[in-house]
Formats: sequence, C-alpha cells, structure tokens
Amino acid sequence: MIKVGIIGATGYAGGELVRILSGHKNVKIVWYGSRSYIDQKYADVYRNLFQIVDAVCMDDNMEELASLVDVIFTATPQGFCASLMKEEILQRTKIIDLSADFRIKDVNVYEKWYGIEHKSPQFIEEAVYGLCEVNREQIQGARLVANPGCYTTCSILTAYPLAKEGLIDLNTLIIDAKSGTSGAGRGAKVANLFCEVNENMKAYGVATHRHTPEIEEQLGYASGKDVVLSFTPHLVPMNRGILATEYAKLTRDVTWEEIRAVYDQYYQKERFIRVLDQGVFPETKWVEGSNYLDVGFQIDSRTGRIIMMGAIDNLVKGAAGQAVQNMNLMFGQKESEGLELVPMFP
Repeated sequence: MIKVGIIGATGYAGGELVRILSGHKNVKIVWYGSRSYIDQKYADVYRNLFQIVDAVCMDDNMEELASLVDVIFTATPQGFCASLMKEEILQRTKIIDLSADFRIKDVNVYEKWYGIEHKSPQFIEEAVYGLCEVNREQIQGARLVANPGCYTTCSILTAYPLAKEGLIDLNTLIIDAKSGTSGAGRGAKVANLFCEVNENMKAYGVATHRHTPEIEEQLGYASGKDVVLSFTPHLVPMNRGILATEYAKLTRDVTWEEIRAVYDQYYQKERFIRVLDQGVFPETKWVEGSNYLDVGFQIDSRTGRIIMMGAIDNLVKGAAGQAVQNMNLMFGQKESEGLELVPMFP
C-alpha cells in the first residue's frame, strides 16, 4: 500500500487527486494538507466525498509529512514546493509537484516568466518532466517529478510526433488554446465570477503566457532545435476542458495516411491517447472526467499547413490524472491503475 500525502488538497487539482486516489486499490491517503481549512472535515469542503473521506484537513508541514508517507503531491502555487525542498526530504519520500517550480531547466527562464526567485535551483536538473508518454523510463526512477500543466500537456502531445519526425517547421507553430474556468484555480477572483465568464470568451496572457517557454523547451527536445512559437490561451464559459488548435507549415508534401502512420507509431500503444479517425476532430465533451487525450488533424494542401487538434480534461490528464499516472510509474504499479475513468456525458 502506497502511503500518500497531499499538500493543497482543497484546490481543484488537489480535490481531483483525492477523487481519483480514492478509487486506487493500492493507495492510502494519510494527509490532506490545506492551510485554509486546518482542522475542518475534508468532506465539508468537498461534499461529493461525504461518507467517502472521513478525515480532517491538516497543515502543509512538508518535513513532518516526509517521514509519514511514500509520496507527496504538492498541488500548490508556484514557488511553494521550491521554497521547502531539501535533500533530507527527498531522502525520505518522493515528490510529485503539480506547480511549475521544476518544469523548466533554465532557472533564469523560470524567474523571468514567473516573476519570482527560485528557492532550490539545485534540484532542477534532477527533476524529471512528468510527461508520461515521452519520459516514461526516467519517471520510473525519479525522486522528484515536475508534473506538466494542462495547456502544456495538451499542446506538446498534440504536436510531439510531428515535431520528433521533423514534419513541421516549429518556428511557424501557432497554438490557439481554450480552457474551462477551473484552470484558473479555486481562489476568488473577480475575473472568474459567473457574470464575468458566462456568455463570454476572452484571450489572456497574449504573447506573455508563462506556459510558452515550457512548450518551447519540450518541443525543442523533441526536434533537437531551438523553438520559438506563438501561444495564445482563451478562457471559455465551461467548468473543465482544454482544446488546443495548432497550425504549422509542413516541411514536405505528405498524405493524411502518412501523418496518421506517424501518430500511430508514437501513440498506438498508449492507453490514454486516442488518435481520431479521418474527418473526426477532438471535442472537450468527449474527454471530460477522464485521463484521455484525443488528437485529430487536417492537412490544408492549399496553404501547405497542417492543423493539429487536441482535447483533454484540464483537471485530470492536465493535472491530477497525470500526477497519478506518474505515481504509478514511480512505484511499479500498473500505469492505468485508478485511472480507468470513462469520460462523462453529457
């Protein structure tokens, strides 16, 4: 039995971790950390877990927690995990960090885009980027995993096979992505009020969104080249979901069947990536509540471009589900354990 502690258990990603891990046959959650709700019943915060979770919220003492559990999930704001990370902690437990603290290998890039000082840069090189379908072998032996974010997971995996095979010019890549409001977190913000979001769609972080360098870095590893791309996120009035539509110049003439063969080469055996049939394109509704990524594409022979599309649930494959997938790899579990979640409809 894997003993688990969660810091940030009452945020949306933390709540999703609890929901998923409650159905994992080899996990026991022993610490529900939440600075905002210390000593309150967890099921009073998330009543969907009434009579399922009988525990109270505890604090965020990582040092104490490290001696009690096999793995700690930190579903916390940027800077928190890095501020507490010590070698003594990693010697006692494993860490899966859902923030961006250890995702970007260049600390100067991290500090520029996130606007904060990195408190433990000595662990950046060791941290494994937790994109399971790409870094599976490294994750299996990791002490510290940097769990990718929702936009980045969807954007990277949608283009990854074509980037790896050199079929797209990555410096022409434009990513237009939409997210449900849960991606902004559970904190109270005027911009996320119902009246602000409902019947509205808006772009934000235009040319400045902090996930941009993460996507560039990972697609750079795939292609072996420096990558500069355009990434524009949008907020849409739905609870869950990411839809990324990506445009790039093809490097040579190809048929639909050739592109499909490349996607199949990389993803045919992947449990949680579904490459759609010709003429069928991803929709957020068809992955909601699941750990799936749906991928589709269309060649535009008139412009010499390819249009790639991906859809995920931002709280599952884009956060908690992927974190559990990483945990399964780190502890030699069946990779899909606890994640056999059929998408919800409607």
